[in-house]
Amino acid sequence: MSSPDLQQLTPSLHRLRIPTGPAHLLNCYIWLDSDGVTLIDTGWPDSAELIAAALAALGRDRTDVRRIVLTHFHEDHTGSAAEIATWASVEVIAGAGDSRYVTGARRGPLPVLTDPEKAIHAESDEPSHGPPCRVDREVRDGDILDFAGGARVVAAPGHTPGSIALFLPDAAALLTGDAVAEFDGQVILGVFNTDRAEASRSLAALAATGARIAGFGHGEAVLVNASERIAAATDPFAPAG
Repeated sequence: MSSPDLQQLTPSLHRLRIPTGPAHLLNCYIWLDSDGVTLIDTGWPDSAELIAAALAALGRDRTDVRRIVLTHFHEDHTGSAAEIATWASVEVIAGAGDSRYVTGARRGPLPVLTDPEKAIHAESDEPSHGPPCRVDREVRDGDILDFAGGARVVAAPGHTPGSIALFLPDAAALLTGDAVAEFDGQVILGVFNTDRAEASRSLAALAATGARIAGFGHGEAVLVNASERIAAATDPFAPAG
């Protein structure tokens, strides 16, 4: 295994690049506290050992993981959650609107692709699910999690019904999942949405956090003026006409 591709965004927050397969610059995030580790998303189903290697590179162990926060139910974000949840006493957290899809109790909805999106993503009859994983805590907009100075859940529906983002006060950082992305140097509305209009409306709530830093599910992080960049997000994959 090659060395993990880690980027330190703040002293406690690190971006881990997941080998992408068909996905554009896929990321998960690692928050380090004195009493444990929080993972935000977990990559593909074969990403657990890479995440363990990243923890080792950061001077931590897989048994240090205290919680996993899943921004939405898609396979490239939940793929290794079930495996990592067995490493220690790990709390698995997901948005209430996506929880049943994460656990496998229901099949999630398909994205409604625009014509430009169809050019980069084949249509499918099967939603993108990772291996079923238990959810220990369902969260909603405004809920506070016990790390990063009180991480605040920001509801960001549209990419999926229960997509969430996290604002981390101690880092002035926003982790958006796939509600927002970086593509060719531009901050853009996330692609492959189940409800594009709702996804567009979610941008305002994300921008309102006042975040300085933003980490996206796909693409490079923004290290300054993140909220302003999100408020001005472009939409290069909008429907034609």
